[in-house]
Amino acid sequence: MAATKDQVESTLQLKLNPSHLEVVDTSGGCGASFTIEIVSEQFEGKRLLERHRLVNGALVEEMKHIHALSITKALTPDQWKQQLAKKSEEAAA
Repeated sequence: MAATKDQVESTLQLKLNPSHLEVVDTSGGCGASFTIEIVSEQFEGKRLLERHRLVNGALVEEMKHIHALSITKALTPDQWKQQLAKKSEEAAA
């Protein structure tokens, strides 16, 4: 049984309570490959590797059916705000 985008989103919402979450099924619909962008307070004080481990740990059941998982962003809310502000400044320039 393949993992679905909805399952991945639901699990991450439940376990990491993100303020921003974007899950993209890059497998063409078979549920074997996803990219994830996630912002969570649970990442505060953690290094990038620890953040990725939290995401992978939250998806332990889904990972049995996922062949490729790319975590493109795993940020704290403050880091996310800074990144959005920087993009706004660049767009205004």
